[in-house]
Amino acid sequence: MNCEMCVYYVFNEDLEEYECLVDLDEDEMYRFLSAQHESCPYFRLDDEYSIARKQ
Repeated sequence: MNCEMCVYYVFNEDLEEYECLVDLDEDEMYRFLSAQHESCPYFRLDDEYSIARKQ
């Protein structure tokens, strides 16, 4: 999966860069960084039209 298409990947105007907003505690961060993932387990498609379809 591509981070640029993820709902958690947002532009931080203060830092002027993109960042991932997945909130991991220490244990989760350790498991995430030490595991061998082919793709991010926290990826969620940023579908900006999902709200419009529900209306």
